Amino acid sequence: MSLTAGEVRKLKVAREVPPYGYFLSDGMSDVLLHYSEIVGDRPKPGDEVSVFIYHDTEDRLAATMKTPLIRLGELARLRVADVHPRLGCFLEMGLGRQLLLPQSELPERREYRPQPGDELFVMLTHDKAGRLLAKLAREEDLAPKTFAVPAAWRGRWIEGWVTKTLQIGSFVLIDGDVVGFGAYGMIPDAERSRTLRLGERVQARITYIRPDGRANLAMAPRKEVARVEDADRILAFLRERPSGSMPYSDETPADIIKQKFGISKSAFKRALGKLMREGRVTQKGSWTYLSDDGAADGDGKDKPDGGHGREAAANPSNPPQPANPLKE
Repeated sequence: MSLTAGEVRKLKVAREVPPYGYFLSDGMSDVLLHYSEIVGDRPKPGDEVSVFIYHDTEDRLAATMKTPLIRLGELARLRVADVHPRLGCFLEMGLGRQLLLPQSELPERREYRPQPGDELFVMLTHDKAGRLLAKLAREEDLAPKTFAVPAAWRGRWIEGWVTKTLQIGSFVLIDGDVVGFGAYGMIPDAERSRTLRLGERVQARITYIRPDGRANLAMAPRKEVARVEDADRILAFLRERPSGSMPYSDETPADIIKQKFGISKSAFKRALGKLMREGRVTQKGSWTYLSDDGAADGDGKDKPDGGHGREAAANPSNPPQPANPLKE
């Protein structure tokens, strides 16, 4: 039986070759176990040792007694140690050396690609030369290990790892904890509060459990909670502006709202409605103005602009008009 990179084998110590280490044999082939790759006491000729087979820096088969985080044909979650702009990602595999995940396995859009510290579900395989290589785990690799999302989890906040991210949304392997390996969920694009990378750790809320046992997820809290947070964000934005006004309202396009505030237009309208009902802001045309109550809310002090927001609210017919809201 020939020696293959990625396998753990029990081999007999054939001989010691100072200053390098020991040659191990399966009866047909020899492989070097370097002194630096020994764990525990040094073996003696004739002993049988369990080793992991890999390629060294000169592409020669070598052996190590260190325990790898993944073996040939296995699936594991490995941490991104480094990113090369042309080659791909280098992953930690527990041996003091790194495993390449080629660029061809990564998303085309750069903002979706992993960064150091992210963790990816991968399979260990070979390249055409027989060297070890990582391959991104696909849905068909992960699905047999997953379980259906329990009905009791609806509304629960969960954590998980992004396994695929596209324009339509991001797929997440939800932590299984004591239940099992994990469950599948998806965050639709409209429910993402920001761009998500492949391999990123994410928190989300289960909004719906589908008949196939998978979950729809959202990164924002429930509407009644989000409405308060979004309203506070809008108020803070207005208070920071010298005029106490902004060229954003119910009429503003959804893409501009998403870019400026990181929320959907419907969420923006709910938050504005709350502020107007409370008398904190007013609207005229495509502009929103801070009212007296909104300017003095919180610490009881007028905002630092000396009351210009109140003047703008009182005279909405003559607001400062920027050339382009996106350049604000």
